[in-house]
Amino acid sequence: MGFLTFQGGIHPDDGKELSKNQKIATMEAGDKLYYSVAQHIGAPAIPVVAKGDYVMRGQLLAKAGGFVSAPVHASVSGTVAGIQKMRMPGGGLTDCIVVENDGEMKELSYEGASSLEDLSKEEILSRISNAGIVGMGGAGFPTHVKLSPKEPEKIEYILVNGAECEPYLTSDYRRMLEEPERVVEGLRVVLKLFPKAKGYICIEDNKKDCVKAIEPLCTDSNIEVRILRTKYPQGAERMLIHATTGRRINSSMLPADVGCIVDNIDTITAIGQAVLKGEPLMERIMTITGDAISKPQNLLVPIGTLMGEVVDVAGGFKQDPEKIIAGGPMMGNALFGLDVPVIKTSSAILAFTKDEVSASQPSACINCGRCVEDCPGRVVPARLATFADRGDEESFLKYDGMECCECGCCSYVCPAKRQLTQSIRSMRKILLSKRKKG
Repeated sequence: MGFLTFQGGIHPDDGKELSKNQKIATMEAGDKLYYSVAQHIGAPAIPVVAKGDYVMRGQLLAKAGGFVSAPVHASVSGTVAGIQKMRMPGGGLTDCIVVENDGEMKELSYEGASSLEDLSKEEILSRISNAGIVGMGGAGFPTHVKLSPKEPEKIEYILVNGAECEPYLTSDYRRMLEEPERVVEGLRVVLKLFPKAKGYICIEDNKKDCVKAIEPLCTDSNIEVRILRTKYPQGAERMLIHATTGRRINSSMLPADVGCIVDNIDTITAIGQAVLKGEPLMERIMTITGDAISKPQNLLVPIGTLMGEVVDVAGGFKQDPEKIIAGGPMMGNALFGLDVPVIKTSSAILAFTKDEVSASQPSACINCGRCVEDCPGRVVPARLATFADRGDEESFLKYDGMECCECGCCSYVCPAKRQLTQSIRSMRKILLSKRKKG
């Protein structure tokens, strides 16, 4: 079984200068919001409201559909207009609870904690679960499940992922720079669950201003900043674990198997808000950028907002884009249109005047080995893509296809312009689906 290690690292044009100096601005919600019941890995949430119901900001719209699930809350006050199918950022269709915003933002009162010390581990996990917090770095795994390993006494490290290695994205950077105390506060909450663990806030060395903002707040003996080399995909979970602790995991393992838990910057911040202030997850920071965006910026966006409305707040398009991506350019998903709601895992909207991928014509593999040289999973992407295109599941598994982290490095460096990651990702989805059914 292959292990994810890393030696070189690629350096795609990062594009971060477009938005990195733009402070987080708060976006007002639109007239209608669309709340997906499947914003997470696991069972979809179950609606608890019906057409005509009046809801307040922070009110439960859909309860968790099981242990591996997460509830959904309203980010505005208004009237439930019904439930309809909507296209999601990942391309699938999902039921969405539609709320007509009354513009009054009437909000529930939340029960905060007098102090962290007064809360038991069970109370902390309950607050995280009830708040609907999921991994906001992209995976969307329910956070209360991640923080409930079978052997909690074996957890030695809590890693806060502040690498933000994806090109163009700067929302985590702005969060660390503008609200460093909330990051540290959230980490303290998680460490209360694992008293033997040490907390590392992991930041790449190109974000020295974030290090300067956070380090003075790390007054606890079990919290410190860990500075990592700037390279892609440094922020991938397996990569971050290896770079920070020297430990390695493969696709059949969980971070907890090597004594680690990894949470994104936004996730750890939401944990602090939920546990200490009682607030559910209702909004998230998004980077709106690309050469087709009039005013690239970082926005605090109400969950359920249509992406088209988010782009409008950023000044709209200064030129019709050929390519729009939800998420980062390396691991995000291309969008057919912007009638797609913002969900808990929506980190960015990128719009580009040129679609370089579609403009390039793939040719036959020339066996140059560049994809192998730059693969952090130490597999052979060209071979795996061929197996995937042929539907050869046996060979794909034999050559460790499940060790691919879908970072996109192979497609980026391929001189033949083969869409290696896309082929491998499709096969991995098929095999993962079969695992679940089995």
